[in-house]
Amino acid sequence: MFENKESEKTPLGQLGEFGLIDKLTNKFKAKNTETIKAIGDDAAVLDFQDNKCVVSTDLLIEGVHFNLSYMPLKHLGYKAVVVNLSDIYAMNAMATQITVSIAVSNRFPLEALEELYEGINLACKLYNVDLVGGDTSTSQTGLIISVTAIGKVKEENLAYRDGAKENDLLVVSGDLGAAYMGLQVLERENEVFKVNPKNQPDLSPYSYIIERQLKPEARKDIVDLLAELEVHPTSMIDISDGLSSEILHLCEKSEVGCNLYEEKIPLDPTVISVCEEFNLDSTLVALSGGEDYELLFTISQKEFPKIKGNPNLTVVGHITAKSEGAHLVSRNNSKIPITAQGWNPFAKA
Repeated sequence: MFENKESEKTPLGQLGEFGLIDKLTNKFKAKNTETIKAIGDDAAVLDFQDNKCVVSTDLLIEGVHFNLSYMPLKHLGYKAVVVNLSDIYAMNAMATQITVSIAVSNRFPLEALEELYEGINLACKLYNVDLVGGDTSTSQTGLIISVTAIGKVKEENLAYRDGAKENDLLVVSGDLGAAYMGLQVLERENEVFKVNPKNQPDLSPYSYIIERQLKPEARKDIVDLLAELEVHPTSMIDISDGLSSEILHLCEKSEVGCNLYEEKIPLDPTVISVCEEFNLDSTLVALSGGEDYELLFTISQKEFPKIKGNPNLTVVGHITAKSEGAHLVSRNNSKIPITAQGWNPFAKA
């Protein structure tokens, strides 16, 4: 999948900071009209004219958010961009620019960082965003990546977390739980590899869920679809920390409750079968897994005919009064309070 470059390692100290930045970014060309000045000066210059500017940032830290034992650097670069773009699309906005800052230890040669930036460049091309700045520094603890994403949106099209109304429909894009189960497979095979490095696992049965973990996609297409269908979400959030956590965020900010129907949660057949293999409950995985980067949003019931039957969207519940609370309605019709069991970066291991 990747070329062996063992014989071509270039120490970063040979380049210096500005030489490294130039080496990593000279293939990035600005494509958006809002980008007046990109890389090459003290600051980027952007012009959004009549649009509102939206900004989001995320950190990815080696040993916390990714494991380089099974995460190729090109995939990591791609994912680092995508997880940030997802936050922009969750505002019903279009991403236009990013900045990328990295801190690296001296165990990384130039060629490794070029692999990382190949993935960043691929994401920029596919999502039509410009790299307009960033920073490089040293690290004593491995690789740290910080990406800031910038986007634009007409004020009337903005979708916040606090706009859900009683009787609105709760909708998700795509399917859930695949990224988490992909991670479980990778972690299992990594442990096997530690015991027997000569073992080469057959991962082909897990290709879908592994790709969802290593190379997720942000749902720009859903923002385009909603615009095409003339559907305006009353609230929206991306599913990065698990469906349960994101639903509770919407309910808290909108001061509402909800009923989420277990039988409506979209699951890929591979997720169901691998959950059985790992003896895990697929509903719990969908609720708590995280890293799916699908969109969760609410719409008025009058807009349901516009999305009815669309294979990209699933109505999974509806909004209720705040006094009713947030509940999962199980397949046997019992109501279970939804609790936040998704990713918590400060929880003890």
